[in-house]
This record gives sequence, C-alpha cells and structure tokens, in this order.
Amino acid sequence: QLQASGGGLVQAGGSLRLSCVASGRTFSNYAVGWFRQAPGKERDFVTAISWRGDSTYYADSLKGRFTISRDNAKNTVYLQMNSLKPGDTAVYYCAASSGTLLHFISSQDYWGQGTLVTVSS
Repeated sequence: QLQASGGGLVQAGGSLRLSCVASGRTFSNYAVGWFRQAPGKERDFVTAISWRGDSTYYADSLKGRFTISRDNAKNTVYLQMNSLKPGDTAVYYCAASSGTLLHFISSQDYWGQGTLVTVSS
C-alpha cells in the first residue's frame, strides 16, 4: 500500500515536496515513481527511481525542476518540485513496479491515492 502526501496550494515559482510512504510490505525491491493527472487530461508519467536509488528517469519537460529520491530505510520516496508553474497543477500519484526502471512507465503493480498540487499564477 502506498500513501502519497505533501500536496497543497503554492504560488508560481514556489516549491513543494511530495512523499510516498509504503506500508504493509517493503518496496525496497521495487522501482517507484510518480504520475500526474491534470483536470480533463490523461495521466502522464513524471519520474521514477530504481530500487537501489542509483538510477532515475524523468519526463523531458520536467528535467531540472523536479528531483526524485528515496530512503529505503523509511520505505519512502520523495518528489522535490521547484520553480512550479500553473501547468504543474494536477493530482500526483505515486506507484511501484516490480519490473525494471525502464518498464515502470508501462507496468505498475501498486498505486497510491494521489495528492493534489495546485499552482496559482
């Protein structure tokens, strides 16, 4: 089970850090990442991190502003979001995949419930 938190209302240019905490089982062997879904749009891939935390993958449009990290001792994955824009407004979902990092986008085994990020202009 995954629990996402940390969303909220922030002004453009601000920062937020999302957390995804796993409970009920360890996810230290899973690639974990984030998707987001803006109102009226499809769910899009944001970023993912390998189970060791030594490899990351980002949507091209988000490179340089978003950073993913994980602490396996805490069963937690973080998404640091900087220089936020109104276009980043969305519900952010964390997910976990038992596959490789490259397979994360197409195959997820667990989903969190989502946390809403609203960026005002």
